[in-house]
Amino acid sequence: MVYNAHSDRLIVNLSILLSQPTGISNYAQNIFPYLKYLNPILLTANDYSEFNCYSLPDNLTPAHGTKGHFHRLVWTQFQLPQIYHQLHAQLLFSPLPEAPLYSNCRFVVMSHDLIPLRFPKRFSALTPYHRYYVPQVLKQAQHVICNSQATADDIINFYQIPASKITPIPLAHDRHHFRYLNLPTRNYFLYIGRQDPYKNLQRLITAFAALPNKDYELWLAGPTDRRYTPLLQAQVEELGITHRVKFLNYVDYSELPTIINGAIALVFPSLWEGFGFPVLEAMACGTPVITSNLSSLPEVAGDAAILINPYNTAEITDAMQQLATDVELRSQLSIKGIARANQFSWEKTGQATVEVLSRFL
Repeated sequence: MVYNAHSDRLIVNLSILLSQPTGISNYAQNIFPYLKYLNPILLTANDYSEFNCYSLPDNLTPAHGTKGHFHRLVWTQFQLPQIYHQLHAQLLFSPLPEAPLYSNCRFVVMSHDLIPLRFPKRFSALTPYHRYYVPQVLKQAQHVICNSQATADDIINFYQIPASKITPIPLAHDRHHFRYLNLPTRNYFLYIGRQDPYKNLQRLITAFAALPNKDYELWLAGPTDRRYTPLLQAQVEELGITHRVKFLNYVDYSELPTIINGAIALVFPSLWEGFGFPVLEAMACGTPVITSNLSSLPEVAGDAAILINPYNTAEITDAMQQLATDVELRSQLSIKGIARANQFSWEKTGQATVEVLSRFL
């Protein structure tokens, strides 16, 4: 346990950090190095020699499944206030909407999306978590950071949190990893992400099957899910396109830039996203993007993608057909996408976060 009693008394909750970060853990991993200016104490199971660290147990992450989440919520409620006072903290920053309730801890939290309320699943623990716990956290927070104006609007509408208490700060991508590789375009359209129903893969498959030219393939990159993948595979079989649709399962992070660079386009027709990393990563690679005109996706894509109504399969088919046949349009979107992606950086995200936190220290 190493900490400096003369710090600015900001503590940063990194209990969520995974060794192979995805989603929220990815955000936490990228954001905390930019908080160094505030001389924080990191609450972490890892060791970061250039920071003051307070050691945590390593059983609080999603890597431990439901148990990990449960342990973290109990730890947050009962252990974290003790640590806060022991370290004479003035403010806690949490990279997810979790903090000790009804304690005299001051905190700022990050809220990523309210998808479990927009698309509730029966028997999912995420629904009561977002319905009962998260709104209390946001109401008791000094301030709420979120990843897009679309998420800010959801927080206002679902939880009645005043807009003045929310700051949207866009996220970013690893620009050394996701970049233009000048590879030849191959014959496939690409989707990256999970296979939950709100990701809209059933309509994507229907739209793909309607393409007049049958030489193209559709690659679905993302972990297969026993709840949803069999239904999608049955749909593919029924449409007679089994040999043209590839379920790639989870694709290693190191391989993503290559498969993105080789695609005709990324097709990401999600019904809702808090931010939408794959859109930004594809634009950074110079790969044309087809994505939804809903939620945060227009905020990320700007005018550098083809925006479609995700409920309209004919629109998705038309956009794919356009990009498959129009080399000039692909080239224009490639140039626009790279320029658009360059407007996002973790440094900007970090600096904007420091500005918010500084107001409450």
